[in-house]
Amino acid sequence: MKHIYKPCIILLFAALAVSCTNENSTPKETDKPLAVFDLNAAQKIIKEKSDKFTQSHITRDTAYLNNIFAADAKVFPPNADVVIGRTAIAAVNNEWVNFDFKEFIEESTAFYGNEEFLVDEGNYFLRFGEEDIIDKGHYINIWKQENGEWKMFTNMWNSSLPATSTE
Repeated sequence: MKHIYKPCIILLFAALAVSCTNENSTPKETDKPLAVFDLNAAQKIIKEKSDKFTQSHITRDTAYLNNIFAADAKVFPPNADVVIGRTAIAAVNNEWVNFDFKEFIEESTAFYGNEEFLVDEGNYFLRFGEEDIIDKGHYINIWKQENGEWKMFTNMWNSSLPATSTE
């Protein structure tokens, strides 16, 4: 009798192992396929937002400029302190639009990221003021999702032109 129990016990454990493996490997109704992040689609969205961002400086559309930034955004202007938060950035935007922007172009040279953060690096060209002041340089804009919408989280730029003396 002892010899009969051994094969039965082995078969029982084998059947149990197979049934557990099959149960865990079959998809459940609650399992959802993971969404694949589409960097090209995100880049198109950011390009549209960036184009409107530059145009808004020319048209003095402070409503758009103030809304494009995340609530906890940071702006790093050259030769100035960092500006933190949408409210503080809005105050600065009200000053910036008075620089009389005539032309503002951003040209992306690198774009990368994931579903949480996107980085847009590039060059800019500005023409502003009564004297038609020209500035050109580099920028980095970091975007993040806020309530399902891409918002500018970090905006940093610096001129490529030689510094002018204050004397």
